[in-house]
Amino acid sequence: MLLLLPPSETKRTGGTGEPLDLNHLRYPSLNAQRRVLVRELRSLARHPEAMMAALKLGRTQSGEVAHNRALTTAPTTAALDRYTGVLYDALDAPTLTLADRDWAAAHVLVHSALFGPIGALDPIPAYRLSTTSRLPGLVLKQHWGPRIAALLAQEPGLVLDLRSAGYVALGAAPARVGSVVLRVVTETPDGQVRALNHFNKTAKGRFTRALIRSAPELATVDDLLDWAPGAGFTVRAAGPASLELLDDAPLARALA
Repeated sequence: MLLLLPPSETKRTGGTGEPLDLNHLRYPSLNAQRRVLVRELRSLARHPEAMMAALKLGRTQSGEVAHNRALTTAPTTAALDRYTGVLYDALDAPTLTLADRDWAAAHVLVHSALFGPIGALDPIPAYRLSTTSRLPGLVLKQHWGPRIAALLAQEPGLVLDLRSAGYVALGAAPARVGSVVLRVVTETPDGQVRALNHFNKTAKGRFTRALIRSAPELATVDDLLDWAPGAGFTVRAAGPASLELLDDAPLARALA
């Protein structure tokens, strides 16, 4: 089983790991593309105003320029520990056990705009680059899309895609049986199904944490559907390549 997560624009600073070594990231076949982006970001960071415009940063975010300037010298930490934000707050990586983290390392990918898909425990520095960033002479969809799609197409077994549309555009999951997108929805009192936006991240974080903590052996979509109720989730098929995670929390109902 492979679980594809989006990253977060917000990240913890610091770390205790050695500086970035691309050879320590999953999928070394992507290292040539990674080097290009690292080089471009570091170069652009020498021109703070240009970088802030390219990355659509506000004045209070000027510290992100320094992070990009120090990409190859700053300390690293595991991807699950680096990312913050709603999904990662719900995932709560600091409370995972060593066994949990081992399972995550084998089964969870985080799709970074800078590094492409990386393993959950791959060591990375703080950085800033998102799907909406505009680097001079470089289009992220063209830079990543075909290469990542081809790479993911080689992954066997169950692939569960929790990424946002922007990251799917940087490399689609395989179009085959056993590769599915998970959407978070809620139901209104009159039975209408509505997708959640911001609050879907909390549900995805809880769902990911439950998978990591229980470490199930899931080979098929049916296996996942059988596992979900016992873990406290309602997951149902919504098409040949789509699943719905029903979030019936009071907040979800209030938003309907």
